[in-house]
Amino acid sequence: MFADRAKIFIRSGKGGDGHVSFRRELYVPNGGPDGGDGGRGGDVIFEVDKGLNTLQDFRHKRKFAAKDGEPGGKRRCHGADADDIILKVPEGTVIKEAESDKVIADMSGENHRQVVLKGGKGGLGNQHFATATMQIPKYAQPGQPAQELWVKLELKVIADVGLIGFPNVGKSTFLSRVTNAQPKIANYHFTTLNPNLGVVDLGEAKGFVIADIPGLIEGASEGVGLGHEFLRHIERTKMMIHVVDIAGSEGRDPVDDVYKINQELEAYNPDIASRLQVIAANKTDLIFEGDESPVERLKNEFEPKGIKVFPISGVSGQGMKELLYYVSEQLSALDQKPVTFEQEYFPEDELIYIDLPFTVEKDKETYVVEGPKIEKMLGYTNLDSEKGFAFFQKFLKDAGILDELEAAGIQEGDTVRMYGLQFDYYK
Repeated sequence: MFADRAKIFIRSGKGGDGHVSFRRELYVPNGGPDGGDGGRGGDVIFEVDKGLNTLQDFRHKRKFAAKDGEPGGKRRCHGADADDIILKVPEGTVIKEAESDKVIADMSGENHRQVVLKGGKGGLGNQHFATATMQIPKYAQPGQPAQELWVKLELKVIADVGLIGFPNVGKSTFLSRVTNAQPKIANYHFTTLNPNLGVVDLGEAKGFVIADIPGLIEGASEGVGLGHEFLRHIERTKMMIHVVDIAGSEGRDPVDDVYKINQELEAYNPDIASRLQVIAANKTDLIFEGDESPVERLKNEFEPKGIKVFPISGVSGQGMKELLYYVSEQLSALDQKPVTFEQEYFPEDELIYIDLPFTVEKDKETYVVEGPKIEKMLGYTNLDSEKGFAFFQKFLKDAGILDELEAAGIQEGDTVRMYGLQFDYYK
C-alpha cells in the first residue's frame, strides 16, 4: 500500500548541565570557580530526499530522539555538543502538530531543510556567576530541557495539474499517452492506488507536471472508500483536467459525473473546487451515432460556466495535442509560485512550559526568582533582541511572576535577580 501518512514522536536533546568546581593548584588555596558549560542538545531536522517518494520509512519506526548534550567539566571544560538527528522525507511532505493539525513545515518549494525541534542550550558553569560580592558561587545553570512532540506527516503530491474523475474513465491511459509515466491499467474500481506523476513535454511550449489522482467516488470527501487519502494530493495543483467517459461505456452519465465530482471537491475544500478546470471528454472512439451528440451536450452544459470541453481519445490520441497546449497556455497565465502551506504552529513558542513551579524570595534588597521555568526561559530567549525581550516580558506576565513580585512587596527601582540575569523593576 502506498505510504503517504505517518504519525511519529520526535524529541530533541537536552542541554548538558553546567558544572560546579573550583580551581585547585599548589600554592593557590582559594582558586576561583572553573566549572565548564554544558554542551548543546541535538536538533531534530527534517530534510528532503529527492530519491524518496513515500513515507514508508516511518511505518515501522515511530519514535526518533536526538542525543543530549554532555555536562560541563572541571577546568572550564565545555561539554560536547550532541549530534543532530536528520529525518529524510520525500518532497511535498507536510509536517503537522498531531493534536491541533496545524502546519509546522511544508517540505516543498525552496524549503528543503528545516529544524523542527531545537536542542536545549547547555547550562552555564559556575565560572559565569562570580561577582565582586559572590566570589565562590556554588551553583551552575542546568541545561535547557528537551522538546518533544507528536507530529503527523502527510505527503501531498507536487504537480501543476491533477487528473480527476470517476474510476475507469481512462485517466491512466491518458497519463501514459501524454507523459513518460507507466501506470498500471486495468478495468476495475480503484485500479490506481498510488498517485502517478508524469512530465508533459510539449517541445516549443512550456511543459508541466501532471498527476493521476486515483478515481474518486461519491462520499470521498467524507472519507468513503479511499477519499481522504487521495483528495489531499489535489491540494497543490493549480489546475485540473476532469476526465469523463463521454461514451457512457459503463452506464454513467458524463454530465452527472462532472457535477458529482465537483460536489466532492467543494465538500473537501472549496478553494480546490474553485480552481481552473478543463473537461477531457474521453473515449470518443466508442461513441455511436445517435440523435444527440454527447460532446455537444457536455459543451452546452459547462462551457457557458467557463469550463472548456475537449473531445479526446486516450487510445488513438485524437484531440490530445489541442488539450495539452490549452492547459500549458492557461498555466502560463496563472501564478507561477508553487502552492505551499504556511506555518501555523511554532514549536519554539508553544513548547515553553509555563506551568512549572517557581519561587520568589527577598534577599536583603534583592528579589530572587528561581525555578525550572525561569532557567528554561533564560536559556531559551535572546534578551538582546527587541522581539526576545518583549517575549520575555510577556512570559513574566503570563506565568504570574509579576503578580508574585508585587505580592512580595516589590517597589519600582528594586532589584530582581534570576540566575545570571539582574535588572531593576519598573512597571
